[in-house]
Amino acid sequence: MSQSDQVEQLIKLVSGMDKPTLLRQLQLFPASFPLDFTPEFLDRQPVDRLRHLFLAVCLQSKRLPELPADESVAAA
Repeated sequence: MSQSDQVEQLIKLVSGMDKPTLLRQLQLFPASFPLDFTPEFLDRQPVDRLRHLFLAVCLQSKRLPELPADESVAAA
């Protein structure tokens, strides 16, 4: 799989995530740098901004999120 295919796959995955899933992912994602978003800040963000933030974290960390089976079905 090419790098552009992986990025496209990541974009599709993140675009299907709902707000609770994004909040959970942002709290638990093993980023390669510290994420210092407060819960209050994240709660105030619209879902599109959370998707943007999480996509940026994944791309910068060069990692795909690992989703539990129930979340991957909801995100598909």
